[in-house]
Amino acid sequence: MNDPQTVSLLTILLSAALTDNILLTRFLGMCPFLAVSRQMKSAVGLGLAVTFVTTCTCAINAILYHHVLVPLELAGGLQLIVFIIVIAAFVQLIEMLVERLSIGLYYALGIFLPLITVNCAILGTSLFMVNKDYTVTQSLVFGFGSGLGWMLAIVLMAGIRERLKKAQVPPGLEGPGISLIITGIMALGFIGFSGMIQQ
Repeated sequence: MNDPQTVSLLTILLSAALTDNILLTRFLGMCPFLAVSRQMKSAVGLGLAVTFVTTCTCAINAILYHHVLVPLELAGGLQLIVFIIVIAAFVQLIEMLVERLSIGLYYALGIFLPLITVNCAILGTSLFMVNKDYTVTQSLVFGFGSGLGWMLAIVLMAGIRERLKKAQVPPGLEGPGISLIITGIMALGFIGFSGMIQQ
């Protein structure tokens, strides 16, 4: 395995988005993925919000981990709690800023921002960043790639589900059944990228 300090940023980005997709290879963030992927507009909105929050919180958590928790020898006991607090506080801050700066955007995003707080893909990205021993810069790119991968998956699913509205789906597979089958097929496709990009 390559030394995490020498892995190129492009490799980290492509790996996080494709070969190690947080949603389709790790199956994190499935609840909002299945709930919001009915319409393309909602999927894009949530995907953009998840990408932004994942990128920022992964970088903030990396800074706290490397410069506060590790030097104070608190990484083992407080790491998870600190990461959750950072994610919740960041989402709350973004929600307040959006409400102050653009009330139209605030109502357009509506349920998306609170949904992000409980999206396990956000926390999973920060935890994987620690496991991979990434630097702050690498963590920023990893967070961005993970968010892009999640957004790619939900946008693809929304496109497929919009087309399914005009298709004849067998009665026993309508709704969640066909959605889970499609998710499994998409996951097989993304897992097929494994081995192309090594990190």
